[in-house]
Amino acid sequence: MNFREQVDLDNLPRHIAVIMDGNGRWAKKRGGLRIFGHQSAITAVRETVEAAAEMGVEYLTLYAFSTENWSRPATEVSALMQLLVSTIRKETETLNKNNIRLQTIGNTESLPKACQKELFEAMEITKGNTRMTLVLALSYSGRWDIAQAMQRIVVEVGHGTIAPADINEGTIAQHLSTAGIPDPELLIRTSGEQRISNFLLWQLAYTELYITELLWPDFRKEHLYEAICAFQRRERRFGKTSEQLTK
Repeated sequence: MNFREQVDLDNLPRHIAVIMDGNGRWAKKRGGLRIFGHQSAITAVRETVEAAAEMGVEYLTLYAFSTENWSRPATEVSALMQLLVSTIRKETETLNKNNIRLQTIGNTESLPKACQKELFEAMEITKGNTRMTLVLALSYSGRWDIAQAMQRIVVEVGHGTIAPADINEGTIAQHLSTAGIPDPELLIRTSGEQRISNFLLWQLAYTELYITELLWPDFRKEHLYEAICAFQRRERRFGKTSEQLTK
């Protein structure tokens, strides 16, 4: 079935978020180390970015490294950081050629200096691009994001620039790391796990969830098209009834 032909380009999600899961299991099935799975996942990332940009998706957020991932074996974390540096270095030119802007969310100050340097340079090079924004969630967690937003709001309350009575959902959204980015309309999770793993906890309030058994290194353009088709078949009510939507 050709899902690309079925995608309604006039009804695309503005923002798609992806939990890229299953690299380790993919490698284990092939008798390799976990880092082999992470290396093999680069093709999936490249195809997903290309497909999203080609269709006209405005924002694509990839959950690349969570705050919890720091607790993995030191050898795996070190290899992941090295892979991140080399991948960003290799892909920046391609992002720029395709008019794609790179941004990050998360506690990036906790990343190794080499990673921070490559990220900063890539974001500087691509900052004027307008076709699509690719957001990498690095050293990110939803709870961290909400906590740092609260800390920033408290500081502003202390300075008198915000009154406690004026704090509302909009205030919180403006202080999250995703300020200025629309909430995801579609979340894709690979590997079949039925959870959001501390990802964009505030932002996913009304996001449609699409879970596939496919392991991330096997994810290709056609699988993204399939997820978007599933999204477009759903009725998004936002607390209303079906009858209200048809009036």
